[in-house]
Amino acid sequence: MGKVTGFMEYDRIEEGYAPVTERVNNYQEFVITLDESQSKLQSARCMDCGTPFCNNGCPVNNIIPDFNDLVYQGDWRHAIEVLHSTNNFPEFTGRICPAPCEAACVVNVNGDAVGIKSIEHAIIDRAWSEGWVQPRPAAVKTGKAVAIVGSGPAGLAAAQQLARAGHAVTVFEKNDRVGGLLRYGIPDFKMEKSHIDRRVQQMEAEGVVFRTGVLVSSMPDGAKVTNWAKESVSAEQLMKEFDAVLLAGGSEQSRDLPVPGRDLNGVYFAMEFLPQQNKVVAGDKLKDQLRADGKHVVVIGGGDTGSDCVGTSTRHGAKSVTQFEVMPMPPEQENKPLVWPYWPLKLRTSSSHDESQGKGLLKREFAISTKEFLGKNGKLTGLKTVHVEMKDGKLSEVPGTEQEWPADMVLLAMGFTNPMATVLQAFGVEKDARGNARAGTEDQTGYLTNVPKVFAAGDMRRGQSLVVWAIREGRQAARAVDQFLMGHSTLPR
Repeated sequence: MGKVTGFMEYDRIEEGYAPVTERVNNYQEFVITLDESQSKLQSARCMDCGTPFCNNGCPVNNIIPDFNDLVYQGDWRHAIEVLHSTNNFPEFTGRICPAPCEAACVVNVNGDAVGIKSIEHAIIDRAWSEGWVQPRPAAVKTGKAVAIVGSGPAGLAAAQQLARAGHAVTVFEKNDRVGGLLRYGIPDFKMEKSHIDRRVQQMEAEGVVFRTGVLVSSMPDGAKVTNWAKESVSAEQLMKEFDAVLLAGGSEQSRDLPVPGRDLNGVYFAMEFLPQQNKVVAGDKLKDQLRADGKHVVVIGGGDTGSDCVGTSTRHGAKSVTQFEVMPMPPEQENKPLVWPYWPLKLRTSSSHDESQGKGLLKREFAISTKEFLGKNGKLTGLKTVHVEMKDGKLSEVPGTEQEWPADMVLLAMGFTNPMATVLQAFGVEKDARGNARAGTEDQTGYLTNVPKVFAAGDMRRGQSLVVWAIREGRQAARAVDQFLMGHSTLPR
């Protein structure tokens, strides 16, 4: 908690944004973090609620009232210790987490939630600037070796926890840089990649070995998954060389839209488009980069990936940006008495939407379905849609609502279906009905697959989800692996 009466005395303070006219001309972060005095006032709003629902709303169970109170008291050094006790990478979540903790905040019942995410952001940024984030190498080595496949948030969290437990950890990443979705999925204007790089440096000092450009197993035939590997290793090799293997790859198979005209030049997955821009921002040269300059862009999918496509297309200089969502437009304000403390369904407008609308580019359409892509000489020229409505529990077309839209580029951002099947097949791991690795979360056998010494965590096990959920699964899987190797574990769940 902060000040006992603070939630009645102080209003919520939002983080600032750089002006649209400035930020759309580059790929730098534009969020202005709360300063010390603003953070103190925001922390003061954390009430003595008795049951802090925010703890359970947060997937990693951050001890939110405690670090809020420490910021209110001015004890920032202890605040980062409390934050790091449950979250390995608050600089990631403080930037890109949708903050389910705030939806669960008791102050949110009939007012504006405490700005928990902004406080977390301020704590970790100050901790880095003050030099409080230091390597924590294990005092004693166990002699056990662990291979982690995938360097996204789940793999990184598990690697750090296992290295600190004294194990020799090697992380295998098929792309040329560490980070997974954080590196090649999330645009730099939402999270600059220097945050990943300094964590990698910290983890290397803790003994973690990163092997980039190494594909474990093989790619599925025809898969349009980001892959910049230069060599490969077999599942048999990892099983032979390591005492345990943790599969922590992402849910990388994009959901497709198999309608007439899908093979036209100009229709791409979002994850063909976004990684290329991240690579260019990193300083690499790309031939024939997918760009939206001067094009009518249609983004199909109304989630975070779709929003990232909107923001990137705006920065490219698109002529227009239209975003389709098949579901009806949700209410602008949720019914709090009905849904609190759970994550509500409501209309969400991202900073990318604001940017594109500010330039007069964006049009958002709801309850709309694409029936056909139109083209000429093999090149996309437009698409045909129809409006839909919910009838008897399913979406049905509304007669007489067919419409054609001009489009030079269509980006499919409709979510992800499953991880690369070839990796799971190579290790002989059983899959669930959705194509994810079958593994539970129980304490004794948690995250262990049907294959002895092979574990799975993050999107590889759970399916597509949030970065904060991946961190949670990585931490818990690390404990399970440690317990498997040593017979016990002191790592936190």
